[in-house]
This record gives sequence, structure tokens and C-alpha cells, in this order.
Amino acid sequence: MKQPVRAALRWLLALAYAYAGYRHLATPAPFLAITPPWVPQPAFVVAATGVAELAGALGLMLPPVRKAAGWGLALYALCVWPANIHHALANVAIHGETLSWWYHGPRLALQPLIIWWALWASGSTDWPFGKRT
Repeated sequence: MKQPVRAALRWLLALAYAYAGYRHLATPAPFLAITPPWVPQPAFVVAATGVAELAGALGLMLPPVRKAAGWGLALYALCVWPANIHHALANVAIHGETLSWWYHGPRLALQPLIIWWALWASGSTDWPFGKRT
């Protein structure tokens, strides 16, 4: 039972990251807007994050590099957390609209779940479903 669920969630995560990567490259303005001011060369960083998301999504689908892709996407999700925090605390408007804490609160709270999801979907961890030693 675990393997079909893991495969389905791996596909879902890969699709989400592929779409996000595409958006980072095709429409970088919203991502530039939420980039914290201390990040150097924000346009390069946003483009690099798009490439990283696309590479991670592809990597999840390739068994020889799947675990490395999971670790990479988990690290990526950890590294972009400051942009999500900045987006929330600075109340950054995207396309002239700000988002409420109904969006930001769950988004920030769920970041650890996204990190775990990348690790579990890639087979890098079985926690909390694996055997205990």
C-alpha cells in the first residue's frame, strides 16, 4: 500500500515543483517581489530557484537520482522559507493585492511538511511509517 501512495505523492510533488519552476522562469516578478532585500542578485536567484525546481521535479522521476533530488528539494524548501516569511511580515503585494494571514499562516506552518514530503516521496526517509529499530 505504501508504494502506490508514495508514487502518487511523488508525482504530485514533481508536478507542483515543475509548475513552480516554470513560473519562476516565465513570470519572475512575483518572486522578485517577495525576495528579501538582503538576497544578492535577486533576478539571478529567482531564475536559479526556477531551474532548481525543474531539476528537482525531473530528478524525482529518475530512480538513480531520486533520493538526491528529494534531499535537494527539501534543502530548497528550507532555503526559500525566508522569502515566505518576508512575504508575510512585509505584507508584500503581488499584482497589487496582499494576502491575509489566512494564506500566510498555513503556508508558513506547512513548510516543514513540504520538506518532509520531498524526503518521503523520494524514499530518503520512511519516517514516521517505517520500522522502528
